[in-house]
Amino acid sequence: MNSNVVTAAAPLMRPIASHKAIEVAERLQLPPQTKSKHPKKEQKRWGTIGFMIVIHGLTIFALRPSFLSWEGLTTLLILYWVTACLGVTLAYHRLLSHRSFQVPHWLERFLATCGALSCQHGPIDWVGLHRHHHTFSDTEPDHHYRKKGFWWSHMGWMFEPIPAMNAVHRLSGDLIKDPYYRWLNKNFLLLQIPLGALLFWIGSSSEAGGWSLVLWGIPLRLVLVYHVTWLVNSATHCWGAIAFDSGDNSRNNPWVAALTFGEGWHNNHHAFPNSARQGLEPWQIDLTWQHIRLLSALGLAKKIRLPAAY
Repeated sequence: MNSNVVTAAAPLMRPIASHKAIEVAERLQLPPQTKSKHPKKEQKRWGTIGFMIVIHGLTIFALRPSFLSWEGLTTLLILYWVTACLGVTLAYHRLLSHRSFQVPHWLERFLATCGALSCQHGPIDWVGLHRHHHTFSDTEPDHHYRKKGFWWSHMGWMFEPIPAMNAVHRLSGDLIKDPYYRWLNKNFLLLQIPLGALLFWIGSSSEAGGWSLVLWGIPLRLVLVYHVTWLVNSATHCWGAIAFDSGDNSRNNPWVAALTFGEGWHNNHHAFPNSARQGLEPWQIDLTWQHIRLLSALGLAKKIRLPAAY
């Protein structure tokens, strides 16, 4: 694998100093031109609020004893791996947001599709918001600013207007060029329909039942992946160890790392954001890094970025 590794001694991006962050954010977050000089200000994002209420309600419904089955649990775990590991941590985060390694274009698109199945926006919006977070990490323009409280950084920020969305088209220009990513960004919610149909067909052909697999494979899995992913925004900016001066309050949290396939080594990540490996010490288990190593061994991952000291 050594021939595919390139060192990354310095971070790709570091948070802007607090006294400059608001000024820079105001320039970056200039909204697209509108016909009205005084566009209507949105007070709440009711579509997002309604979706979250419904999906959490269906999760409670899915836990009824009549829907419990080994097939449902297996479906949950497989799709948890496909969407949380392959989709969010491997594709959306390390591959697309930070370009910490390269894979063939067909594989990149496949992995991005796994990310879209997580229903955490399409790749353009997810990557743009994440790059925005790194630019303003733990300063006021950070859209999940930790000083507004755990609830805000965990999920509350999504329920109100997000100024950072106006910066997405400036921060995700590399992805906007790809027509498939533009389609995926617009239609990511629709991917749950063929997935649901497939799960219902598989469940109907077994003793589990179609609705059991649908409920465990979609709403229950989505809520699990949501909250596990959001812990990286909330818990790892509150609790854990600080190994590097990353310029923010990011922390290494082993229990979040266990749930997120290695994303909990967050202080390491903010110190070296373009590194494909986030668990930098031998005892810091990073399952996403092991996936990248496997792809490299298969000749599918190249130009893997690592800190010079590791």
